[in-house]
Amino acid sequence: MTTRTFLAATALCATLLATAAHAQPGITPEHLSFGAGAFDVMDDVTAQFSAEYRGVYVWEGLRPVLGVSVDIDGGLYAYGGANYDFYLSDSWVLVPNFVVGVYEDGSSADLGGPLEFRSGLELDYILENDARLGVTFNHISNASIYDKNPGAESLMLVYSHPIALWN
Repeated sequence: MTTRTFLAATALCATLLATAAHAQPGITPEHLSFGAGAFDVMDDVTAQFSAEYRGVYVWEGLRPVLGVSVDIDGGLYAYGGANYDFYLSDSWVLVPNFVVGVYEDGSSADLGGPLEFRSGLELDYILENDARLGVTFNHISNASIYDKNPGAESLMLVYSHPIALWN
């Protein structure tokens, strides 16, 4: 997939999703999210863990994201980007995400280079006090900006706890 095709597909998906649903009104607090699951699930599976800061909405359901994920083979991915909360009901929220970051493979999957893009989809159940429990599936690749672009997928359970950093 060329970079142009990747960016066009991402823009099209974002436009379609934005017209299909919108975020629940009101302010959702920042969250600290922690995940555990599997990295490179289509090839050489290894355990993966993540920590992520999810800010307050900057527009409708759009929120900034900063995070890091590590796997037990030494892979490290530090990233920033955005999530969009689509409320399916009062208890369920669908969260597409797109981030860009720096990847160091250690002894983990060689993804072709340090600059990597990740897109994914998360489904969360909203617990009391706006905490969330969910599952996320993500794809990471370099969009063919390097000669090698194998990509990798991850599947993780995620717990997000509300915080109030700015109060």
